[in-house]
Amino acid sequence: MLQGVFLILTGVSYGLLAAAGVFTVLAAVGLVPRFAGRTHTAEYLWIYEEMVIFGSLTGCVLSIFSRYCQLGAWWEKRFPGYVGLLHGIGGVWQAVFGLFAGMFIGCLALAIAEMLDSIPILTRRISFRHGLGLVITSMAAGKICGSVLYFWTELHRTVG
Repeated sequence: MLQGVFLILTGVSYGLLAAAGVFTVLAAVGLVPRFAGRTHTAEYLWIYEEMVIFGSLTGCVLSIFSRYCQLGAWWEKRFPGYVGLLHGIGGVWQAVFGLFAGMFIGCLALAIAEMLDSIPILTRRISFRHGLGLVITSMAAGKICGSVLYFWTELHRTVG
């Protein structure tokens, strides 16, 4: 009994520390105010902050309690003829989630790079004057091509 309580307290403590680290990085980089500034919606900054916290908590719950969050098993038992519909909805959901998660990670990486002033230093060192937007777009296109190739050739099934 005492060992279980200790494990629960330890797990919650480590979870809080990890969450605090994630939110500290987001606050230090200034990603949320940057999103609000770019979209000219600074008056709704609190909604951005709440959605970051909600997304983080939802991700934690879904990853820890994934066994209980699988709607496919429940759907398949009750509606066996409509499993294809569920697969279609799941594919669309994965595409939408992947798009938004990729945009968030890309914005976070660029915000960290700007915070460290690595982009201005690089452009000065190589005497790069014009076309920085094209370079960033090319990097994003390369990342997309690599991801498509990775999943098209099913490399994720051969690793591990």
